Formats: sequence, structure tokens, C-alpha cells
Amino acid sequence: MAQAKSLQDLFSETLKDIYYAEKQILRALPKMAKSAQSEELKAAFLTHQEQTEGQIERLEQVFDMLGKAARGKHCPAIVGIVDEGKEIMEDFAGTDALDAGLLSAAQAVEHYEIARYGTLKTWAAQLGLADAVPLLEATLKEEKETDQLLSRLASSGVNKKAA
Repeated sequence: MAQAKSLQDLFSETLKDIYYAEKQILRALPKMAKSAQSEELKAAFLTHQEQTEGQIERLEQVFDMLGKAARGKHCPAIVGIVDEGKEIMEDFAGTDALDAGLLSAAQAVEHYEIARYGTLKTWAAQLGLADAVPLLEATLKEEKETDQLLSRLASSGVNKKAA
């Protein structure tokens, strides 16, 4: 008979998932910045790298609140998204379409993170983890702002250059 699982268990598992994802993203961002041709895009990736370090720290605070060690669990979704970004860097290196591809890969990451943090924030509130809610909200806000910045970069010139 299957052991009963609760929303608390789901919250903990999803927290491990996004922690692993953030660590993978932290490794990918310097490579993306190095590959980017646009100085604005390079700067956006480097800024988000710094934000990601803070986001990992906030996740570690949430783990502390739960009395658990900060540990990730393998996340096939983020591995696939990051691998797509690597493929774009290889296949489009030196082309006018590279930055558009990097933006696309970065936005896929942001959308994944927005979904995860929105869910975690809602679950934290439901579970009465009042101190976790503002930490998750702060990260959710940063992820949405990064997504908007990437959209502006795409529409202000990167996509036109690729065309």
C-alpha cells in the first residue's frame, strides 16, 4: 500500500527540484554570457547570475525553516532546457541568430522558474509557512523582471539582427 503523501511532502520535493535547477542555471549563465554577442545580453546574463546566487540563498533559508538540509534532486526538466541552450550555443555559434536563440533558451528557463516559484509561494501560504512566502515572492518577482528584460532585448534588436 502506498504511503500517504501530503502537500507538505510535495512542497519539500518541489523545493529540492528548484534548488537543483538553480544550481544548474548558475553553472549555465556564465557560459551563456560568454557566448552572447550583444553587450546588453551579456550584461543581463551576468546580472541574473548574481540574482541566482541570492535566490539560492533564499531557498537555503526556506530549507532551514523546514529543518531540512538544502539538497537538490535531479530535475530532468531543467536539464533538458539547459541542454537545449548548449545545443543552440554550439549550432549557432558565430551567427546573427545566436543571441535570439540564447534569449529563447533563457526565457524557457525563466518560464520554468516562474511556474515553480509561483506554485511554491502558493503552497507555502496554504501550509502556514508565512516566513517562506516573502522569500519565494522576492524570487518570483526577480524571475518575472528578468523575463520582461529578455523580451525587451529580443524586440529591441536581437530578433531583427537574427532575421
